[in-house]
Amino acid sequence: MFLINKPKGPTSHDIVDEVRRITGERRVGHAGTLDPFAEGLLIILVGRKETKKQSEFLNLDKTYEATLTLGIETDTHDLTGKPVKSQFPIFNFQIPNHRLRRGPAKSGDNFQIPISKIKKVLKKFEGEQMQIPPKFSAKKIKGKKAYELARRGKEFELEPKNVKIYYIKLLDYNYPELLIETKVSSGTYIRALARDIGRELGTGAYASGLKRTKIGKYSFKNAITLEELKTTWK
Repeated sequence: MFLINKPKGPTSHDIVDEVRRITGERRVGHAGTLDPFAEGLLIILVGRKETKKQSEFLNLDKTYEATLTLGIETDTHDLTGKPVKSQFPIFNFQIPNHRLRRGPAKSGDNFQIPISKIKKVLKKFEGEQMQIPPKFSAKKIKGKKAYELARRGKEFELEPKNVKIYYIKLLDYNYPELLIETKVSSGTYIRALARDIGRELGTGAYASGLKRTKIGKYSFKNAITLEELKTTWK
């Protein structure tokens, strides 16, 4: 088992393929996908004996640091998606290339969200709840992956899933960005959490950054890069 520091860009399967090349082992798998835009801890299992333990790791709680950008929602709920319209009036002004003015509120601003409201809304999302997965996800709809249907513009609904959010800590707030730390149960989508927080605030939001820092007792602090793995394996 290797704790890998996944960088932004490659898919989790890209990391698996690279570990296959480094180790020469055919049976390699990961224990919990990270989206290409995300970074952080990825558990890689190598060999027949270890890959059989995959389910033990998949069900572990996970901890993330996430950057949420307020003022816009995207169809994927992250920075890779396209802006979508919202039911909220303050959300629908034009924001070219996802960019908003940063910093403290100025006279005339009507979309600046006070930190007191931010904290109240984050608190509301702690505990057990039903979460609707993103349409751009690998959830199956009649045998088809949801993201495949979404890319083709098909209309469909995903069933909400019971998840648990143990806590959400506000680490930093510099409008329009929130930096949070959250510990969640397996199967929780941080992109969907960003979406729901944005809707509750009345601004819309998307996940513009995501870093997984823990999987159960395993910490990102102990993770190694692929380059370090190459050196170690030799």
